[in-house]
Amino acid sequence: MNSSREHILTRLSLSKSPVSGDALASELGLSRAGIWKHIEALRNSGTDIQAHAGLGYVLNSEVFSAGALKARLNCKRIGQQIRIVEETGSTNRDIMQEAELGTEEGLVIFANQQSQGKGRMGRLWQTVPESLACSVLLRPVLPPEQVPQLSLLTAVALHDALSQFSADIRIKWPNDILHHGAKLAGILTEMRAEPGYVHAVVLGFGINLQAPADGWPADITQAATDLSTVSCQKISRLDVAAAVLNALDHWYELYLKDGFAPVHTAWWQAHASSGQAVRVFDGRQYIEGIASALDHDGALLLKTSSGMERIIAGDLELL
Repeated sequence: MNSSREHILTRLSLSKSPVSGDALASELGLSRAGIWKHIEALRNSGTDIQAHAGLGYVLNSEVFSAGALKARLNCKRIGQQIRIVEETGSTNRDIMQEAELGTEEGLVIFANQQSQGKGRMGRLWQTVPESLACSVLLRPVLPPEQVPQLSLLTAVALHDALSQFSADIRIKWPNDILHHGAKLAGILTEMRAEPGYVHAVVLGFGINLQAPADGWPADITQAATDLSTVSCQKISRLDVAAAVLNALDHWYELYLKDGFAPVHTAWWQAHASSGQAVRVFDGRQYIEGIASALDHDGALLLKTSSGMERIIAGDLELL
């Protein structure tokens, strides 16, 4: 978005009273006519801005802007840079390109629509209308074999953030967020590394905020739900995005300070099938057993009739 329009939106969204055209003109070094042109452009794009004679402009609807989001954050690392794009192929890919250019840790990119979003195991991630698609750049000092811990950390952060809006939010191994068995959000973590050294980690996630008006896409095989439905209220994109980034920053800081133990404990407590009978399809066969533990690289330990099985990847079903 044009930087002047971004500034105008941020000022209006943060103000509880009308903001005068003179004030905006002074802040941006523009004429009143220049401000009016930007206001008209925003209105033409669907933004509801009302002018009050002698007072100034008022924003009558929530606008999802970087400035408005930053004002709601209490983060040490994540969200120092925030970009919001209308459409892209993949926010994970965009973040990885930024990482290769040397961009610092903490960059966040949101997209209103993704055409090439990825899920686990090469699947397509459906970015439905009114979803929240986001990726975050981290540069942790970790050996590559510990990076899967950050996917578990992301699940814990999403669980905590979304639990502010609805009860009964659970984690399903390895990286889904559920409400009563229906998928509410998914996570995909990617990295660039060499032996013994991690260059960059991208935490990507998508959250269903509202069900599509024409129903969920036919090629979605898993039951899906959305935050508006499970919370029985209209959901603010700004509120959800701020809750998630604040939670993610909190857990990342705790992880850097105290290691994986707090994340491990929180994940197991929030897991939908801890200690329960499950089956996992590992790409070749179904393995049934009791979900007994989670090890330090994110593998699920199943107690089966033939002993303990360590499952590195697969699709879990509750029995």
